[in-house]
Amino acid sequence: MDKRTFLYLILLFQFLHYSYGQEVVTGLPSNPLLRNSGENTVKSAFAGELELPFFEDFSGRGIFPQTGKWTDNYVFINNTYSNDQPTIGIATFDALDNTGRLYENATYLGFAADQLTSVPINLNYAASQNIRMSFFYQPGGLGDMPEEKDSLVLRFFAPEENKWYSVWKAVPGTQRDFRAVSIKIEKSKFLKTGFRFRFVNYASLSDYQNYPSMIGNCDQWNLDYIVLDRNREATDTLLADVAMRAPMRSLLQTHESMPWKQFARISLQEMGSAIPVHYRNNDSIIRNVTRNFEIWDVYEKKQVKFFSAGAVNIDPFTSKDFNADLIYTFKSENTDSALFRVTSWLITDVFDPKINDTAIYYQKFSNYFAFDDGSAEAGYGINGLGSNNAMVAYRFRSFTEDSLRAVSICFNDSYQNANLRSFDLMVWKDGGGIPGDLLYSLEEVKVEQGKSINGFHTYILPKPVMVDNVFYVGWKQRSETFLNAGFDVNTPHGGKQLYWINGIWYESGQSGSLMIRPVTGPPLPTGINDIRFRDRSVLHFRPNPAKEYIIFDPEQLPVDGKTFILVTDMQGRELLNVPLTERIDISSLHEGLYIVIAIRNGLPLGYSRLIRIK
Repeated sequence: MDKRTFLYLILLFQFLHYSYGQEVVTGLPSNPLLRNSGENTVKSAFAGELELPFFEDFSGRGIFPQTGKWTDNYVFINNTYSNDQPTIGIATFDALDNTGRLYENATYLGFAADQLTSVPINLNYAASQNIRMSFFYQPGGLGDMPEEKDSLVLRFFAPEENKWYSVWKAVPGTQRDFRAVSIKIEKSKFLKTGFRFRFVNYASLSDYQNYPSMIGNCDQWNLDYIVLDRNREATDTLLADVAMRAPMRSLLQTHESMPWKQFARISLQEMGSAIPVHYRNNDSIIRNVTRNFEIWDVYEKKQVKFFSAGAVNIDPFTSKDFNADLIYTFKSENTDSALFRVTSWLITDVFDPKINDTAIYYQKFSNYFAFDDGSAEAGYGINGLGSNNAMVAYRFRSFTEDSLRAVSICFNDSYQNANLRSFDLMVWKDGGGIPGDLLYSLEEVKVEQGKSINGFHTYILPKPVMVDNVFYVGWKQRSETFLNAGFDVNTPHGGKQLYWINGIWYESGQSGSLMIRPVTGPPLPTGINDIRFRDRSVLHFRPNPAKEYIIFDPEQLPVDGKTFILVTDMQGRELLNVPLTERIDISSLHEGLYIVIAIRNGLPLGYSRLIRIK
C-alpha cells in the first residue's frame, strides 16, 4: 500500500468517525438564569473604600457578585459548576456576558471575557505588615476545560499611577481540582489607599464552524474563598471557618420533583431516609459542630419537622459528608401541589463567618416529573450524518394511571439561532427497557426557548395521553441540526436516557439529566381556573419562585400607565394593588403561594401563580 492510499484511508476513517450521527454534549450558548434575571446591571457604585480584612466566599444567594465588594457583575455566582469547592458558592468565569449571552467579541482565536473587580481597598500599610491575598481556583470544574490559549489572570491596581499590572496567571492543565494560591503584596505602588484587584479570563470559542448550533459557552474557571489581610504566611490560605461546602439536594429517592398526586401514592418508597449535608473544617485545629435541620411547609406556613443531629468534632482541613437520619414523609393539606423549605445549619464558634453555615433547598411538588434541578450546565443533542431521523427518549414511571397533558423542554439559546428547527414530540410505551409502541406524536413543533427563569417551554398536547407504569417522552429530529437541549451535569440520574440511530436504541453514555419534564394530571389552564378569568391569558413574569421582585414580559404586558397588578392570597384577599412598572416589589409578602392578576380598565387581562420564597 503506497503512502498516498494509506493517508487517504486514515482521513476517510477520521471523517467517518466524526461525521456519523452521535450524541453530543456541548457548552451553553446562553445562561437563562442570567438572561432572565433582570439584575444584569450594577445598581449603584460603592462609595468609599473597604478596610482589611477582605473576605469573599460567594455564599450569598444571588447569581451576581455583591455590590458592596465588587464593581462589576460579569461572573456567575452558583453551586452547579463544581462539586468540590471549599465552601458553598463559587464565581464562574466563562464566555458569557452579564446578560447570559456569548460576548459580541467572542471568536475562535481568543478574547477577553469575564472580569471581577473589587471595590477600592485601603492598603496603606508598610511592607513589613505581611499583606497577602489568597484564593482558590479551578479550571473546568463541571463545565468545559479551558484550552491551551485560554487563561485566568489576576491584576493589581496602582492608585497613584492609575494603572493595572498583571501579577499572576493560570493556564489550563489536566487536573480539574481546586488549587490554592497565595500572593504577597509588598511593592509600594500597591500599598496605597484606593488599591483594587481584578480577575480576568481569556476564552476561545470551540471551532464548530460547520455546526453553529453546537457553539456555546466554554472555558470555565471557578473561583472561591478570597482572603486579603495582614500578618499572613504563604501557607495561610484559609480562615478559621467551618462552612457548608455544597448545596442541599432533593430528599426524594429517584426524582428532583414529581406530581404531588403521584408522590402521595408512593410516599413511603420515594421518600428519602436521610438529609445529606456537606461541610468542611477550614481551620487548622479540631472544631466542634452541631448540625440542625428544619422542614417548613411553605404553603401552610408552618414548621413540620425539626431535629438536631447532635454535636461532633471534625478534624482540621477535613470535608465531611453526613447523612442525617430522617424519619418523616412530606404531608400537606393541599391536594394538587406542595412546597417545602428544607434547611440545614451549623452551630459553630462565634468567630466563624455565619453567611456560609446554612444550606437551603426547596422541595417542590407540582404536576410534572423532573430528574434535573432546573439549571443547565451544558447542551445535549444528536449531530452528524444519519441524525436526520434520530430520536432521543427519556424514561419515566407513572405510579398510577394518569393523563399526560404536556411536555416541558429546556432548549438552550443557540449561536446565530441555528437550532430553531422543527422536530416531532414523541411519547412511547415501554418495550422491555427501550421505547416500544408509539403512544402519541405531535409533529413539526418548533424549538422554543422558554421565557421563564429556568428556560423551559411547555408543549401542550391537543388531547391527553393515558400513561401508566413506564413510559418515554422525547423527540424525533427532522434535520441533522444539533437541537441543543438543556443538560444538567451536576444532577446525574443514569440509565434513563436513550437515543436511536440507524434502527438501534442505545443507552446514553453521557452523565447528567436531560431537561425534559412530562406534565400530568387535570387539564392545564389556558386561563385561570376561576370562572371570572376564563379565556384570559397566563401571565409571564420572572423569577418564579421570587424573593424580592418580579419582572413581566414587556411583549405580553407593556408598561402603558393603564395596567395595574393585583396580588391576592389563595383565599382571594387583596395584598397588593399597584400600577404596572418595570419591576414589582413583592418583598412585603410572606413566604407562600399567591395569585398575580393584571387588570386594565377594570377588566382582568391574565393571571399566574407566584411562589414567594425567602
